[in-house]
Amino acid sequence: MLPYPSDGPSFYWVWILFAVEVLACFEVILFLILMSRYVDRSAEADRLGRVFFARDKRELPTVDVFIPTYNEPLDVLERTIIGARSLDYPADKLKVYVLDDQRRDWLRAYCEEKNVIHVTRGDNSHAKAGNMNNGLKVSSGDFIAIFDADFVPYRHFLRRTLPFFSDDSIGIVQTPQHFFNVDPVQSNLGLENIWPDEQRLFFDEIAPSRDAWDVSFCCGSCSIARRKAVDAIGGFPTESITEDLLTTLSMLNKGYKTRYLNERLSMGLAAENLTGYFVQRERWCQGGIQTLYLYNGPLRGPGLTLFQRIMFLPASWLVQYLVRFMILLVPIVYLWFGLLPLYFTDIADYVSHQVPLLAAYFLLMLWITPTRYLPVVSSAVGTFATFRMLPTVVSSLVRPFGKPFRVTPKGSGNEANQFDRYSFAWIAGMITITVFGLLVNVVPETSHVQGQFSPVAAWWSGINIVVLLIASLICFEKPRRLFHAFKLDEPAVVDDVPGQIVSLALDKAVVAVHNMARFQSKSVMLKIAGFDPIKAELGQVTQRRSSISRGGDRQAYYLHLYFELSGAARDSMIVKLYTGQYSRDIRDIDKVAVSLNLLLRSFGRTRTL
Repeated sequence: MLPYPSDGPSFYWVWILFAVEVLACFEVILFLILMSRYVDRSAEADRLGRVFFARDKRELPTVDVFIPTYNEPLDVLERTIIGARSLDYPADKLKVYVLDDQRRDWLRAYCEEKNVIHVTRGDNSHAKAGNMNNGLKVSSGDFIAIFDADFVPYRHFLRRTLPFFSDDSIGIVQTPQHFFNVDPVQSNLGLENIWPDEQRLFFDEIAPSRDAWDVSFCCGSCSIARRKAVDAIGGFPTESITEDLLTTLSMLNKGYKTRYLNERLSMGLAAENLTGYFVQRERWCQGGIQTLYLYNGPLRGPGLTLFQRIMFLPASWLVQYLVRFMILLVPIVYLWFGLLPLYFTDIADYVSHQVPLLAAYFLLMLWITPTRYLPVVSSAVGTFATFRMLPTVVSSLVRPFGKPFRVTPKGSGNEANQFDRYSFAWIAGMITITVFGLLVNVVPETSHVQGQFSPVAAWWSGINIVVLLIASLICFEKPRRLFHAFKLDEPAVVDDVPGQIVSLALDKAVVAVHNMARFQSKSVMLKIAGFDPIKAELGQVTQRRSSISRGGDRQAYYLHLYFELSGAARDSMIVKLYTGQYSRDIRDIDKVAVSLNLLLRSFGRTRTL
């Protein structure tokens, strides 16, 4: 309820909160409208695929694979190059282009060895978009598949996406981005195996809903575009640092739609540390806001419907961090200055107006996204990001083109642990101010707030403190391995002793056996189906109960084997691990396990599941 007439600071404070609440309601309404529809196009892909690939192979369209790269090391690039080269498509119809914006001789030599095309240019103008536009000049395929340097396509990627282009109005087909490593949030909270990566909510739930409303958009990597449509918009747009979103908007202006196929058709690197995490999100935020100022953006772009204009507004970037910051600020302002967030006569007014609204929102989120959302943890993740992202929102509104394109750091050199001092300082400051505000008002002599809102403020403050404490855990980076292991359950033989591979990476295997007596040497031979025997070094041996055999639950020895592959063997292992057989997907959230792991993590410990 708004104050009338003006009564000083309270008047302005309540009006500010009212404006923020209106923005929040606007975003929530858009979200609920968006999520009221959902489309799964897998059956459509099946139907279209049967017709599309029934033709003679000579009649299939040509495809160029673009791999834009700037400073990624070989341990990142090799996976993508080998994966692209292994796509299930006629070799004479497929070309792979490595678009190298650092003009590296070693990468040219590697591309020649792997029989892919290495492309450079004289300067790095317009960053990634300029790099891909240069690729357009030296290629001629009917379609262009785009994979960032850290994303590996599955072998059947083209067989699932190309058939959608039977509809001449389709300009882009986007697929979800899945990851073979854990992101910093999962890792730093100690929730690696029980909490989904942060982008699952968007790619698994929001993106299919956007597609159902015909407002899907290109996310860059893991997409494929019709060259004719790209040519129609004059190449990949260079006006924004997020050329992918602007590509969709520009194509909509020309009558071309973006489709979304919600199938896991590639895997890539999630941000490996907090630096990369924020570089990505700041770029996405700035790029989204930049579209407001562009001729082909949602406000001024020709050919867009009113609904499309609204749905392409960067509402989430503009609103979510402001709202989260105000949620932290409201009890602090009350405890220290006595300013109420609402005008009411008693606590019943607050309960009747606010509690049902908040309860409905959280219940709706749990109902819409039951496997992607927990109120306290999800709020903590958003709160953690607020202190860096809110300044980005403000600076992007004031100077939308003030910051240049920044490449996300990837691969070797980014596996060390770090500490986010900036975010931690903000979190610690907020906790301190809130706690002291509570303590000051406990003592009658120092208390300067009275009234029925005090219990509400105390509860509100307590919830904020819990959220901030969880957010503070994300500031402490955990070290992680360079190569990422996949869980397996496949037979293997170690020096003629049969066992089961339970974990496999490019440089390590963990094999469970029931007999340790025969391993007298650190040097062993590992036999895996489809590979020549691999010479490995036996590292540590762990022991625990396991049900790896049909005989039931038994004591098992876990052999940690280290090896170094090269040449064709390494390429084959990349294909085995990264092109479609395995994943790190988390299908459901174990709420008890999440709570236990957060408790252990708060004491500096983690629990292996």
